Amino acid sequence: MAIGKWIGGFLGLLNGGPLGALAGFALGSLFDTLTARNVKPTYIPDDDSHMTTESEGQRNGFLFSLMVLSADVIQADGRIMHSEMECLRNFLRNQFGSQAVTEGEQIIRRLFERRKQMGETWWRSQIDACCRQIAHVMTVGQRLQLVSYLVLLAKADGTVSPDEIQAIKNDAANMGIDPADVDQMTGLGGKTLDDAYKVLGISPDATDDEVRTAYRQMALKHHPDRVATLGEDVRKAAEKKFQEINDAKDRIYKARGIKK
Repeated sequence: MAIGKWIGGFLGLLNGGPLGALAGFALGSLFDTLTARNVKPTYIPDDDSHMTTESEGQRNGFLFSLMVLSADVIQADGRIMHSEMECLRNFLRNQFGSQAVTEGEQIIRRLFERRKQMGETWWRSQIDACCRQIAHVMTVGQRLQLVSYLVLLAKADGTVSPDEIQAIKNDAANMGIDPADVDQMTGLGGKTLDDAYKVLGISPDATDDEVRTAYRQMALKHHPDRVATLGEDVRKAAEKKFQEINDAKDRIYKARGIKK
């Protein structure tokens, strides 16, 4: 698929706004580079014929939003960590292919450049506005998947700084996502019983019925079907998160002797 169609479908979904403005800046040089090299982007594979124009727009809007919010979180503590950039590259490579790594890195570095040019006050206002725009054009499931990715990115260097958590919670709130969901997601992938309770958003003092209710709510909220329109690769990432939620539930059930 031609890069012009990629950008056109993406901007059509977003209908301009702050994300569209950042896209114009970040994708401008990418558009020129790829056009000169006659390279097709791999975000939407040519053989992915089952995807409609609308779903292509949703997918590309999701991917660019991911780049914008990644640029926010990576620099939240004032540093650009190699481990976080490598986490971003690996995510793009594993989910969307090698060309996505090149294009994604160009996009995010252009966003870093824009942030430096315009200053922190401007950047913060733009990110807040972008998140509010995301709240209008994406489903809750899609927004939750964005937030879970940002938590994964923040954990890439082994330490989640308070500044990173605050940035994610601020972005989540502006996207209409409860900041408490961020705390739950930081427990994903943990191996302890405390991590498991954190994932379900309950305390160890919760009753068995409260445990069951918390799990049902999490399973409904994060079910992979809720991001199915974004493509099979995004769905697979959601399935991994869903499995980690089930692992947390199983750990608690085993400790309490609750039958499944």
